[in-house]
Amino acid sequence: MKKYTQNILLAVPILLICHFNVLASEIELKITKKYLNFPVSHQEARHKMTFQSEGQPDLNIVIRLTAGEPDYWVFKDVSNLKGKTLTISYEGEQAGLSKIYQDNEIAGRDSLYQELSRPQFHFTTRRGWINDPNGLLYYDGEYHLFYQHNPYEREWGNMHWGHAVSHDLVHWKELPDALYPDESGTMFSGSAVIDYQNTAGWNMEDAPALVAAYTAASPDRQTQGIAYSLDKGRTFTKYEGNPVIDSKEKWNSVDTRDPKVFWYEPGDHWVMVLNERDGHSIYNSPDLKNWEYQSHTTGFWECPELFELPVDGDPERTKWVMYGASGTYMLGEFDGKAFTPTAGKYRYISGPIYAAQTFTNVEDGRRIQMGWGQISHPGMPFKGMMMLPTAFSLRNTNDGPRLFNQPVKETEQLFTSINRWSNLSAEEANAALKEYAEKETLRIKTRIKLSHATSAGLNLFGQHIIDYDLNFNKLNGGFYSPDDPTSMEIAADIYIDKTSIEVFVDEGAFTLVMPRTPDENNEEGLHFWGNNITVKSLEVFNAASIWE
Repeated sequence: MKKYTQNILLAVPILLICHFNVLASEIELKITKKYLNFPVSHQEARHKMTFQSEGQPDLNIVIRLTAGEPDYWVFKDVSNLKGKTLTISYEGEQAGLSKIYQDNEIAGRDSLYQELSRPQFHFTTRRGWINDPNGLLYYDGEYHLFYQHNPYEREWGNMHWGHAVSHDLVHWKELPDALYPDESGTMFSGSAVIDYQNTAGWNMEDAPALVAAYTAASPDRQTQGIAYSLDKGRTFTKYEGNPVIDSKEKWNSVDTRDPKVFWYEPGDHWVMVLNERDGHSIYNSPDLKNWEYQSHTTGFWECPELFELPVDGDPERTKWVMYGASGTYMLGEFDGKAFTPTAGKYRYISGPIYAAQTFTNVEDGRRIQMGWGQISHPGMPFKGMMMLPTAFSLRNTNDGPRLFNQPVKETEQLFTSINRWSNLSAEEANAALKEYAEKETLRIKTRIKLSHATSAGLNLFGQHIIDYDLNFNKLNGGFYSPDDPTSMEIAADIYIDKTSIEVFVDEGAFTLVMPRTPDENNEEGLHFWGNNITVKSLEVFNAASIWE
C-alpha cells in the first residue's frame, strides 16, 4: 500500500492537491489545526475510511468523499490530536483524499446557523444526520443533549453520540462527539446518569462519574455497554467489561436496544428499561456493571421510558408512565422490578416526532422531554432536528389521569407578543393575520369557537395547521375529543419555524408535529376557515433565534 506524508502547516484552508500523490490509498497528516474538512457528494458511493493515531483506537466509518464539486463539506474535530500524526486510509476513489484540509474553522463557517433552511429556535447539528436524543441529563448547571449522529453525511449511518450543552434548554453549544463506533459496533441509543453513590467505583474525589448506557450495534448482534466520564461528558472511557448485557442469549433476537437507566431510591438499586423482542424489559443492578433480568411488558417498540409523576401536582397521588418511541403510553404501578399497567395505551402526540427521551436529574423535579423531529431541510448539509423541550404533567380528566405536554417555561424568552385580538369573525381574523403570513418564524395562540360548524381550522398557505372535525371528533385526521366535548371550542399554541410546525392543543392535552409544507400555488396565507366560527382570542408573537 502506498503512503504519502503531509506535514504542511496550513494557516488557511489550502487544498492539498498540489502536494499529493492521487494514486495513494493512505495519507499521514501532522495535526496542527482544530478540524479536518471533507468534501462530500451524493453522486459518490459510500466507501470505508479508517483513522489511525497512536494512543487512540482505530475509527472506521463510511463516507461519500469526492474529488469533484462537493454537495457540502463535513468535518472531524481533531483538536485532541494536535501535535500527533493521523493516518487516513480510504477504499474509494483516491483523488478525493487530496481535498481534505486542516483549518481552525469548519468549511462554511461564515453562513453557519444563517442558512436558508436552518431552523431558528430548534436544535440542529452543524453538519450531518441526527436522530434519537440520548443521555438527556442535567448536572452542575448544564443540560446535556447527546444524540444519534452521523458526522460524515446528512443521511443515517456511522452512528456516534453527538453532544451539545445548554444552561437554559434553549441556547445550545455543540461539542465534539462523545461516543464513537468501535470493534463492538456503532453507537446506538441510550441514556446517562450521575453515579452520586459511587456504585461503580469510578468517582474521583468530589467529581461523581457521569455514566452512559448505550447499545453497541453490529450487523448480527446488539449488546449493551456502559462508559463513564469524569469531565462532565467531554470525554468517555468505555468499561473494559462490556458488554454488560447480551440479551441475544435470552431472546435470540438482534433487536435489543436503547437502555434507559435510573436510580430507584426505595430499592436502593439501578433500574434499566430495555427494548427487547415485543416490548420493554426491566433489569436491576447494584453497580451499573452487573445486571439481572426482572420482568417484561409487551406493546412497545424502541426507546423506552419509565418515570413517576404526581396527578394534578399531588405528591401523595402518583402514577408511573411507560412509553416507547411512537408517542403512546401506559399508566401503572412500579415496584422497582416490574411495571403493572392499570390504564392505556393512550397517545399524547402525533406526527413525525420519534424516540422522545426525558431528562434525568432535573433540579426542580420537572419531567422534561425532547424528541427527534423526522424533518428534512432542503438543500442543507444537515438533516433531522430536535423538537421543542416540553414538560410533562399528569392531570385528571373526565376519562381519568392523562399525560399533558407543553413547552418548558424557558422557551418564553424567545417570544415577544406583538399583537392580540378577541372575538373576531374568521374574515376579521384573516385580515389581522395577513401581514404575518410570510414570516419565517412565528408563534400564534388562538381559541376557536365552532358554533354550529362541523369542522374548522387554520391553514398556512394551504397547509392544515389545525383541522378539527367536531362531528367525527378528528383532529388533523386522528381521534381527539376535548375534555368538555360540549364546549364547542378548541385552543392551540402554534410554533412555526423554518421547516417545522408544532401545535399544542388545549393546554397540552394533545400535540401535533408536522413539517412545514406550504402549497406554492396557494395565496391565502394564514387563513381561518369554518362555518360561522368565532376566533375568541388571537395573539401573535415574534420569535427570536437561538443561534449566536
